[in-house]
Amino acid sequence: MPKRNVRLVIAGGGTGGHVLPAIAVIEELRNREALDDILWLGSAGGLEREAAAEASITFQAIPTGKLRRYLSARTVVDGLRVPAGIVRAWQHLRRFQPTVVFSTGGFVSVPTVIAAARQAPILTHEQTAILGMATRINARFADVLAISYDATLPLAQAHHANIVVTGNPVRAALRHGTAERGFAHWRLSPDLPLIYVTGGARGASALNQRIGQLLPTLLPHCQIVHQTGPPTANSDAATLAMRRDQLSPELRERYRVVEFVHSELADTYAAASVILSRSGAGTVAEIAYLGKPAILIPLPGTGGDEQTRNARLLEEGGGAIVLPQSDASSERLCEILLRLLGDDRERARMGGASARVGRPDAASRLADALLALGDRPHNQKP
Repeated sequence: MPKRNVRLVIAGGGTGGHVLPAIAVIEELRNREALDDILWLGSAGGLEREAAAEASITFQAIPTGKLRRYLSARTVVDGLRVPAGIVRAWQHLRRFQPTVVFSTGGFVSVPTVIAAARQAPILTHEQTAILGMATRINARFADVLAISYDATLPLAQAHHANIVVTGNPVRAALRHGTAERGFAHWRLSPDLPLIYVTGGARGASALNQRIGQLLPTLLPHCQIVHQTGPPTANSDAATLAMRRDQLSPELRERYRVVEFVHSELADTYAAASVILSRSGAGTVAEIAYLGKPAILIPLPGTGGDEQTRNARLLEEGGGAIVLPQSDASSERLCEILLRLLGDDRERARMGGASARVGRPDAASRLADALLALGDRPHNQKP
């Protein structure tokens, strides 16, 4: 147990990949009864506001702007928001008096980390297999840089002297799903294998369109739960629902298309025989945490090609098949899916390999590091 409970500030957000690790660590700290109070500083329009409310965490929005690797009018405008964000974050920090600051990255984390540099010890965590721009900036001010993979260590050592490899934390509740509840929720049969298709919170049209073309070929052999993303990101849910309605009644009943998967996610994962997805940091961490075989199609054009790097780590461990989007034709994707669906032994092997890549104690490791920082004076180096 820590010598004192911590007053924790969370800095980060924008996407689920930066939000869910914070929630997982907060759950761990609450289970240890190690928290005195929590304040989350994030963006007004990111997922973190809703996540904080659901977790009963005080939330304050600060101005923020996206940091780009190229010059544009938006870069200039967003750059001007960062100093305003630093001032606002400094004001909140002065009032809250944190014991420790936990940055989970994203551009909104930068103003808070800079503002906290003279007020409290800081741990910044990188979820991906590379170091994003926000993490590289935050590392200049942080006391500890936490990374998710051993393979990232040489890169991290060029940016910080005090590094811990923790893994990428995943909500413990995902371990409590059951296949029985998953099949019951979706009104599907446990007698046929299930593919879970996801492009992340905003979906992935490239995946959605390929699966739409393959429905008549795949559904005689399996069932599919397909998470497409919201209408603000794409119109694929409506299009795929129309495609479903053109199928025979038997095949139609094997396909479920939804914009989001909510509290039923753990049960959906438990029921799934194969995961087909993008390779964002959070999705890859969940797949490894649960030991699921996966086909990963990285989003092209991400900063530092981070999704490919994430996916390759799982592939090199034996838990995934990685298809660049340019190579992921409908025919090639169909061939791989049907081969996996017909090979129980290969799916079991991949699932075991996937689990060996994951770090199920990532939330505990990060909690330990945060409590260690909170137990020392700010001017004492770790």
